[in-house]
Amino acid sequence: MGKENRSFVVVGLGSFGGVVAAELARFGNRVLGVDRDHKRVAALAEQLSNVVILDATDEGALREAGADRYDVGLVSIGNDLESSVIAAMNLRLIGIETIWAKAESRTHHRILSKVGADRVVLPGLEMGRHTAQMLNNPAVQDYVSLGNGFSVVNLLIPERLKGRKLSDLPFNSAITRLGMMRGTEYFDLHECDPVLMTNDRLLLLGKRAELTQFGDQL
Repeated sequence: MGKENRSFVVVGLGSFGGVVAAELARFGNRVLGVDRDHKRVAALAEQLSNVVILDATDEGALREAGADRYDVGLVSIGNDLESSVIAAMNLRLIGIETIWAKAESRTHHRILSKVGADRVVLPGLEMGRHTAQMLNNPAVQDYVSLGNGFSVVNLLIPERLKGRKLSDLPFNSAITRLGMMRGTEYFDLHECDPVLMTNDRLLLLGKRAELTQFGDQL
């Protein structure tokens, strides 16, 4: 419902912010891109609804650019902690309802959270955990942290389990079976107990420790 009506202001159009802004625009959203670097602004001029060269530590400049007319703000200033924090505060001051921010360190994360960012992401840390999870177990094809210790994993069924029933696998009550994919076919695991085939993909929800243990047992 209404995704096309959401609007975003992205402050900082570097490697992270620029990609997020371009993808949001590709999804059909109205996006204002903000950066002090004219080259970054020029690079996204044709992809975003609007891009401006300005310093987001200047509250008046943000208002003048119309940033207060957007629903969600993302602050993606990675190399200047002070500017990042002030920009996040300014987005709150001008009335942005929801603010996300990118942090470069745990200290940066804590400060952004204290000044009112609704969600703070540490891309390096999150991607590191994601990669480690997949390297640790080749069966893990994808891994998404949901917060509060819960994750969703996409596990690939290996050749040696072909012909076994799903119920034969070592599930425990802490793991929720969300479904299974076989190519483009979806199986509702509440309604069936399929015989497994190589490269079937299980979608599971649970705490990281239980999911890791289960994956190691496959």
